This record gives sequence, structure tokens and C-alpha cells, in this order.
Amino acid sequence: MSDYLVKSLAYNGQIRAYAALTTETVSEAQRRHHMWPTATAALGRTLTAGLMLGAMLKGEERLTIKIEGDGPLGAIVVDANAKGEARGYVSNPQTHLELNDKGKLDVSGAVGSNGTLSVVKDIGLRDFFTGQVPLVSGEIAEDFTYYLANSEQIPSSVGLGVLVNPDNTVQAAGGFIIQVLPGADDRVISKIEDRLQIIKPVSTMIQEGYKPERILTEILGTEDLQILERIPISYKCRCSKERLASALISLGKNEIADIIEKDGQAKALCHFCNEEYLFSVEELGRLRDEAK
Repeated sequence: MSDYLVKSLAYNGQIRAYAALTTETVSEAQRRHHMWPTATAALGRTLTAGLMLGAMLKGEERLTIKIEGDGPLGAIVVDANAKGEARGYVSNPQTHLELNDKGKLDVSGAVGSNGTLSVVKDIGLRDFFTGQVPLVSGEIAEDFTYYLANSEQIPSSVGLGVLVNPDNTVQAAGGFIIQVLPGADDRVISKIEDRLQIIKPVSTMIQEGYKPERILTEILGTEDLQILERIPISYKCRCSKERLASALISLGKNEIADIIEKDGQAKALCHFCNEEYLFSVEELGRLRDEAK
């Protein structure tokens, strides 16, 4: 089944919840960036979180997530919007570590536990909303839980999982966000906390065929779960040759002329999707004529 996420309410509107199936989206990221398993898990978890955070936005709003730790992976950058589209990259995609003491991919070791997680939201106003918190563990789900509670003041539980095959392909990926809304009954909160302690890991649920709705019922039960919306999601980049041409024009006539003289052509690589664009000397000449 194609990737999608669900938005829901539970317990008479006391709980807001999101769950996402992202296997194909993370697979596309892995393929485009030729990532090794630990890097795939780190970026996949962040993409999944970004898609669910994006689902909290409206219209043309979008957000950018940046995780900068002190591990060998370097920075993780994810861009997502309200339409279920996301893209992302890591500084060092060929990063892979030995399994941790739990026999899992060592995402925390790759990301590092010292650093920051920041979210910048473009909601169509002159000023962007920016929230930043220190990393809690580098496991990413715990870091987003801390971010939501401290930067956005919403008590939340975030679960993220990516299962990578020995050949680097992605077997399963997905996640959930459970949020406690103002006025929620303490008994409801305790019930959910108890369920979160005993559910299977997200990657295991996805591997076993659980859809987002089933993941939510595992946590919240079936009695009062109201599915509000289902949103198809995908890995989609906004780059194009036209956008990069505009960037070249902004360099000015002299800079473009210098490129023509020294290189005879220009190559531009998009960090988010790894697409390479080539501009011939003729194309550069036209861009130079358009530049100021």
C-alpha cells in the first residue's frame, strides 16, 4: 500500500493523534542518497516526524527541521508541508555503526547526544516561527517528544521506527504522535501511558502489516477513536532547472561570465534529492544576458 498518514481525535477530543506509514517515502530517500543503514534510520525517523508535524499545518504552510549533533552523521535536514510532501538529507549518508547493546541500529551514536533540534515554520507571515531544544538522546523520537513538550507546550509521545534490510533497502518505516490536549482527564493519560509501555516497536508493527489506523487503536483503543483525515504522503522535492537558473542569474553578469570562461558549463546538485542539473555554455550565455 502507498504511504499515508491519519489525523484523529480520541476520548471525546481529549487526545489528538497522528500515525503514518512511510516505508516508500524512506525508501525513496535511501535510494536517492545511497544511504547506509544507520543513516537511513536517522533520516527516515526525521522524515516521518516531519510529515506528521507538517500535517499539523494548513494550506501552503511548511516547516524545516534541522538536527545537529556531535556524531559522525552530521546534520539532518528535513523539509515538509501540509500536503503530505517531504524531502531531506544527511551530511554523511554513508554512515553506519555497529548495532547498539539492544541489537538495534545505533542512531544515537550516529547523531550524537550533544547538539540541537530546531524547527522553523513558514506560516505565511513576515516572521517565521522558530523553536529549538537541546538533544535529549539523539534517538530522534525522544528528541521530538521533548521538543513538543518544551517548545510548543504540548505534552506528547512520539514513536518512530525504520527497519533496514542487510542490502540497505527499507523494509518498514512509520511512526505516531499522541498529544494530550488541555483539560484531559488524568485517568485517560494514565491509560495511554500504560499502553505505550507494552505496545510493540513501531517498525515491528509496520513490518507485521499494521496500518496507521491499527497503530492508533493499539495505543488508544477502538471505542472513541475518530479518524478525521487520511493524507497520502510521498518524498517530493521542489527543485527544478528553472529554480536553479534563477539562482545562477542572481549571481550577476560578472560571476556567470567567469563561469563561462573558466568552466564552459555549470553543474548544480540539489542536496535534497541528489538530482544534478547541467547548464551548457549557450544556456549560461542566456542567463548572463538576463542578469543585472
